[in-house]
Amino acid sequence: MGYSDNNKSPKTDAPAAARVPRWLTAVCAGACLGLAACQSNQHGDLDQWVKKVKSEQKGHVKPLPEVKPYQTFTYHDKDLRDPFKPYVPEAERKRQAQSNTTLRPDQNRRREALEAFSLDSLKFVGTLEKEGQTWALVSAPDHTVHRVKVGDHMGQNYGKITRITENKISLREIIPNGLGGWVERDAALTLK
Repeated sequence: MGYSDNNKSPKTDAPAAARVPRWLTAVCAGACLGLAACQSNQHGDLDQWVKKVKSEQKGHVKPLPEVKPYQTFTYHDKDLRDPFKPYVPEAERKRQAQSNTTLRPDQNRRREALEAFSLDSLKFVGTLEKEGQTWALVSAPDHTVHRVKVGDHMGQNYGKITRITENKISLREIIPNGLGGWVERDAALTLK
């Protein structure tokens, strides 16, 4: 090929786009060496351990237990007591029915101030004695102190005071027995 008139470099047969720059060749060579280094056996001990675990004997899983067939049960409630009523033995029920037919709280009498509170919320705080009459001092939840004597009523279960001592107020309450009747129950407030 010839030279040009104005002193230019000689022409080559390869086009300019087909030539590869030297820096690109160096980068490609470095990448190939890096890939070869990654294939080296750095994790050989890990590979051996995995092979050892895989070669060991496998565990044994017990078979599922045999399922027994379901047996149905028919509930016959005609001969059984009602589960929603309180249990009272037959002898006790007969005794209550015979002995407490006349026992009833007096609904027509005027209610006293301490009957508005439950017996649990009342506190016995002391006694007074005047002209042979013993009075008990009872503190109510509304922070008032009431003076009561034998025969007075207190509590929400028709409790009637039967006796007052220096450290105890004895009462007899009338409560429902669950069978449509009433029964008497002893209760007491003690000095705190």
